[in-house]
Amino acid sequence: MWSLVLTELEQYSTILLYSAMVVYAIAFVFYAVDLANRSGDADIVQTATPAKQPRSRSLRIGFSLTVLGFILQLGATILRGIGAERVPWANMYEFALTATCAIVFIFLLVQFFVDLRFLGALVTGMTVLFLGVSKVNFYVEIVPLPPALDSYWLVIHILVAVLAVGFLTLSFGLSVLQLMQTRREAQIAAKEPVKGLRFLTSLPTAVRLEDLSYRVAIIGFVFWTFTLIAGSIWAESAWSRYWGWDTKEVWTFVIWVLYAGFIHARATRGWRGTRSAWLSIIAYTAVIFNFTIVNVFFKGLHAYSGL
Repeated sequence: MWSLVLTELEQYSTILLYSAMVVYAIAFVFYAVDLANRSGDADIVQTATPAKQPRSRSLRIGFSLTVLGFILQLGATILRGIGAERVPWANMYEFALTATCAIVFIFLLVQFFVDLRFLGALVTGMTVLFLGVSKVNFYVEIVPLPPALDSYWLVIHILVAVLAVGFLTLSFGLSVLQLMQTRREAQIAAKEPVKGLRFLTSLPTAVRLEDLSYRVAIIGFVFWTFTLIAGSIWAESAWSRYWGWDTKEVWTFVIWVLYAGFIHARATRGWRGTRSAWLSIIAYTAVIFNFTIVNVFFKGLHAYSGL
């Protein structure tokens, strides 16, 4: 009887997940409409700063739908955990479910401190893409935890990891916009005609975007540092050594080094601007590579993809 209940919970989790994906997709459309409207208004002289400009109706609807999508996805994640009778991050599908939920949560949370709603299209678009790929390629039935994962360190290690990914994703998006804004500002400074991407007129300057990316990356870097430390302590408990040069361990350290380099480069005047932004983007690419390619194609003690 209980097993039947758990199976039904997994089915409800899937329904909520699909519902969240639909809501995120609709939110993406409204965010895109907002960006299109910004482009249409680019010819109008703006006397107010971007932070003081009124939010469009499309932006408000998109943000409201993002909140709804997050609630649905959180429900899907919780039901998956209840159905599995454990924390829902024992394989790639569950980690993707939790990590994307964390990305949206961090996106919603930072709005209380700084308005980054202009990243809505990026966040919802990436979330739908990651969830779709994970559901098609990484989905596995609920199975018991492998012995090495049956530890309270699983909660600590993965929790700080998904929080790090959430902040680093926002940093990545800000760095991409920084490059685009830098190009636009260079065209204006050279008195060249500005071609395309007129919505950038209503966004913060390249310097402001770089500063935001840097600050968000620092928070993500702190969480990633704890991820590395917690993983080493857990490794000693599970395998009687803190470090074994396993592929996953190496890539976790590589990501740490890349973001340490980005933060150091940003603090050094000679590496501000475009080069700093590219380093941020390369570092985030390493995060995605670590989750996808390393987990799927590289075997080792951390081969818990479930595939």
